[in-house]
Amino acid sequence: MSWGTDQQGYGQNDAYGNNHGYGYGYEYGQQPYPQEPYPQQYVEYGQVGHGQQEYATPDVNDTKETALPEPESQPEPDLPPKAQKPAGRDRYFDALRAVALVRVVTYHTFGWAWAGMVFPSMGVMFALAGTLMAKSLERPALKVIRSRIRRLLPPFWFWGFFVIVAMMVHDWMPGWQIVFWIVPLGDPPGNAWGQQAWEILWYLRTYLWFVLLSPVLLRAFRLAPVAVLLLSLAPIVVFHNFWEPPDNRFGSALTDLATFLFCWMLGFAHREGVLQRLKPALVVLFSLAAIGFGGWYAFTHQAETGSYDLDDIPLAQAFWSAGFVTLLMYAKAHFEIDFAWLTRFKRLDRIVTIFNARAVTLYLWHEIALVLAVPLIDQFWNIPAFEKYLPLESQWFMFGVGWILIAVFILLCGWVEDVAGKKKPKLLP
Repeated sequence: MSWGTDQQGYGQNDAYGNNHGYGYGYEYGQQPYPQEPYPQQYVEYGQVGHGQQEYATPDVNDTKETALPEPESQPEPDLPPKAQKPAGRDRYFDALRAVALVRVVTYHTFGWAWAGMVFPSMGVMFALAGTLMAKSLERPALKVIRSRIRRLLPPFWFWGFFVIVAMMVHDWMPGWQIVFWIVPLGDPPGNAWGQQAWEILWYLRTYLWFVLLSPVLLRAFRLAPVAVLLLSLAPIVVFHNFWEPPDNRFGSALTDLATFLFCWMLGFAHREGVLQRLKPALVVLFSLAAIGFGGWYAFTHQAETGSYDLDDIPLAQAFWSAGFVTLLMYAKAHFEIDFAWLTRFKRLDRIVTIFNARAVTLYLWHEIALVLAVPLIDQFWNIPAFEKYLPLESQWFMFGVGWILIAVFILLCGWVEDVAGKKKPKLLP
């Protein structure tokens, strides 16, 4: 996809909304995981990202894990003392994933270029996913990979069936590339009519590749943790300055992997206890330097993309996300933040729970919800009272209607995630 496509808010240039450019412009939640009552105390995640979000599901007898977002398991006895905590769900990571998903929907509604700088959702979710993946790999790698793929694909297939049928109704006929609608190792094909729906699949594709590569990445990381973590920024620098990946599925996959490789490896660093051993001054210095470089590059290269939107500038995205997410993960490791207080606010805690357990559903269906909000609001104009008293022209109104439709999709389609995780289907976790 083009790196320079302008991002615009809904209802400005077309009936559906934003025209998103470069592949990772759409953010994914991570995959949800089975929910359980939260104990009074919480432990750090042992893996992931997006719940999605975000996301792969465990076998019935496996330690709970989710394809994109996942809950954390028991800490290992050989971890540093700071990592030793009672078992349970870590609401800090749950809250980060929920905020990431809200930011994704907000960005896809309004197209604010600054949204990615305020909170780089994709970097956060890949870091959470890396943490959970490192924990899962304490078990046999093939079993872990199979489990995650099983959790990821059924919700994708269910959603894809409706998207494919809709595109075929609108004069699209797939070729052999239909295989990418079965296993999204490359960007699935589609027509312009359904582009806003299928463009977000870059996230599943990138997540799936990270899952497949994790056994090798984790082994390399353990050889020299800090050095390998820093070197994980090298691929995006090489791609930007020395060799530009081809403009095809392979090139898009390479670029997205390079862009978020540091965040994924940062998840490993958190799980392995590496962050706890780093000096605060060095971590803060690196983070501010990375954020500064990413921001400087984005603002000084707007002519190339027409915007400072990080989603259009891979190099800036990689460094800004690296610095921002490092601060979030280090704060967790150094200050042992767990957000246990969240359970005192039952409604908010419930929303965070649902977002994490239905991250894949929320991510996949949110664009369709926003698309459907447009013709639905058009019908409101035919009702005099609505036309008079409701702000039908406001994007904020569409944002609200979009969330109502997202809630409907969670109720109607979220059960697929339960089935994928070999759980009893439920309307809500």
